[in-house]
Amino acid sequence: MLIFPAIDLKDSKVVRLHRGDFKTVHQVAEDPVLTARTFFNAGARYIHMVDLDGARDGVRRHGGIVQAVAETGLKIELGGGIRSMAGLASVFQLGVWRAVIGSAAVSDPDFVRAAISTYGPERIAVGVDAKDGSVRTSGWELDSGLDYLSFARQMEALGVRHLIFTDIDTDGALSGPSWQRLENLQKSVSCFITASGGVSSNQDLCALRDKGLYAAIVGKAWYTGAVDLVQAVAEGGPQ
Repeated sequence: MLIFPAIDLKDSKVVRLHRGDFKTVHQVAEDPVLTARTFFNAGARYIHMVDLDGARDGVRRHGGIVQAVAETGLKIELGGGIRSMAGLASVFQLGVWRAVIGSAAVSDPDFVRAAISTYGPERIAVGVDAKDGSVRTSGWELDSGLDYLSFARQMEALGVRHLIFTDIDTDGALSGPSWQRLENLQKSVSCFITASGGVSSNQDLCALRDKGLYAAIVGKAWYTGAVDLVQAVAEGGPQ
């Protein structure tokens, strides 16, 4: 299972939110590039980055930071504000390895189809961000009314092979992953699923691995010291 330590960016700072609430934003590290190098030195070879400003209003502001992180040798999976083919092209020019389409996958499924057709299914992921099972958009602030399983099946039908599932109620809560919803998702689609939100320990990561998840994102648990990243990478297996 791949391990994706996470950097969320807002106003050029490394921050975390609690359950997706922008009112809870707080800085957790001084330097995003130095933080990325720390991940690399711990054995990680992938990183999950989110431009929170872009996710909220569709305007990405952290291209320079993203490009600098790409130069550390980490493969970047980037989400937040990617809503057009031009936007996709621009993030790939920064050295991004895989782009995550979130809100735009709900509002413009044809964009997802075009992205898969142009770049292939390995370079595109769709974020399935849900609260109480309902998909949220615009930085998780708007309820789309779509059931997360129905939405996942719709994306699979478009050719999507990579889904990143976040149960917003667990994100940043250190309460453990959303086991039942992850299991339901695994039963509903044949996509590669990345678990995001709730990881509280190395034991959680081992359990996700044993359940056959493709990858897991580690955010707050690393910043608080609850997860040993060196151990997580080793236990996850070949990266």
